[in-house]
Formats: sequence, C-alpha cells, structure tokens
Amino acid sequence: MTEKTTPDPSLVLSYLGLRRAIGIIGVGLPFALVLGKWLLESPGLQPSISDYYYTVMRDVFVGCMYAIGIFLMSYRGYEKADNIAGNLACVFAIGVACFPTTPLDPTPLHEKISYVHFSCAAAFFLTLAYFCLKLFTKTNPDKAMTRRKGTRNLIYKVCGWIILACVGLLAIYAAFLRDSVLARYELVFWLETIAILAFGFSWLTKGEAILGDEA
Repeated sequence: MTEKTTPDPSLVLSYLGLRRAIGIIGVGLPFALVLGKWLLESPGLQPSISDYYYTVMRDVFVGCMYAIGIFLMSYRGYEKADNIAGNLACVFAIGVACFPTTPLDPTPLHEKISYVHFSCAAAFFLTLAYFCLKLFTKTNPDKAMTRRKGTRNLIYKVCGWIILACVGLLAIYAAFLRDSVLARYELVFWLETIAILAFGFSWLTKGEAILGDEA
C-alpha cells in the first residue's frame, strides 16, 4: 500500500512567501514610482507606468519587473499549465523592462522597440488574468471546498475580469482615443495601475495574506 506524502510545512511556507512577495511588489509598484518621482525629481504623473522608465525611477521600474518575472518563473503550481504560465509571464515581464515604451521624442528605432514593449505588456496582463480566472480557482480534489477558499475564488475572478477590462479599455483608447481630450487625464496610467493592483491583490490572496484558511 502506498502512503500519501504530506507537503513539507517549510515548503508550504516558502510558496506562500513567494506568492506574497509577488503581490507586495505588484501592489507597491505604482505607489513607489509616483512617490519616488515626486520626492526625487518632480511632482506629477507620467502618461503610463512604463513612462517612469524615462524618469529617476527607471531602476525601480526595471528592477521590479525583473523581480516579478523571476518570482513568476520560480512559481510552481499543481499542473504543467501553472509552470508554463509562470514561465511565459516571466518572459513578458522582462520584455516590458528590456524594451521600453516610446519616449517623448522617438526615433524610428524607438518606435520599433515600442511595438515589442506593447506586445509584451499586453501578453503579460493577459497571462495574469489567466492565472486569476483559470489557475488560482482550482481546488485540490482531495480536500473539501472551504468557505474561505470559495471567497478567495470569487476574489480571483473579480481580479481577473478587472485586468481583462483594463486591457480592453487600453486597446480602445490606443485605437480611437489617443488624441482625444481624455489624454490629459493620464487614462493609460490609471488603467494600468488598476490592473497592476488587481494582479497584486490576487497574489496576496493566493499567498493567504488575505483570507487565509483557518488552522
């Protein structure tokens, strides 16, 4: 008779810590960029999160994207799909950092690089939504669904749909409204911030920093 092995408690805590670290970076990134630029350079918002690459907060932006990418690559879930999604999200996150958005006075090369940036950013957000809607909501078949797990699943779904809604609105803005009066309100920055906060909040929930199972 084969005995079922129980997870090493230290490994469980390590995985929870990894998930919480991803969530903390996600939630903290927009605030760190805005506050850091305000303190070290000048007040005011950039047109997008990615535009902080061209401010004094460049290293923070790049470092956080690399950290998120490496943490996501290190993430291992229940199935192969979790690992593939984590690896893809890592590639896309590092792509966002390595291929910056268009500067204020772009050259043709900048324009070409920005296409890679926007593609990586879109793919990154879509992968994060996939985590929320498809991967995080899975339940261990050997365990009964707890009330808190059900609540966490609802949070994952809400976060996933928020991310998808923001991506959709960003696409509409880029296609039809870029030169409209909405440009003065830094709409891209706010939509990206909402999506990143949803991403961070979902990972904090996955790490059981929010609504952890009762002992």
